[in-house]
Amino acid sequence: MSATRKIIEAYYDDDFQLIAIHSGMEDFSLAYSLNKGCELQLKRTDNDLSYGENLLFSMFDWEDEINQNYWVLFTNSCDQEIGISEGLFTNDVSQKTDFLVSEHKEVDYFLRIDTDDMGIMDKTVKAINAMPNIVTAYSIDPNALKSKSNLIF
Repeated sequence: MSATRKIIEAYYDDDFQLIAIHSGMEDFSLAYSLNKGCELQLKRTDNDLSYGENLLFSMFDWEDEINQNYWVLFTNSCDQEIGISEGLFTNDVSQKTDFLVSEHKEVDYFLRIDTDDMGIMDKTVKAINAMPNIVTAYSIDPNALKSKSNLIF
């Protein structure tokens, strides 16, 4: 007999805001820049965000207890080595790139904000766009994403 599990909606909190960030910066440099430019305190989590086999997405978070906000910065892409291909150039390693939000493959990072303050989104997007080495940042409606379930952790 198989077990049936139902998710109780009261405990399934999927109400959050999402900012897409385009930048060639390394994840730790972006977290540092966000900490300075947006007055955050993002820190690397002990465990990376894990999906599927060997898919690890770096993650930084901060729980702002004063304003009751929870901030999470994470990468959208993960490179994994497929194997060694043999051919003209021996010992070539093939790589495959997987995306956490496959509908937005062009996005390098996402900043997720769990908050009740609706004004924080515009202020944060403006602050990120004013930072050096940021190509662009903009808000995304998480309810329009097919892969929204990947962002609930």
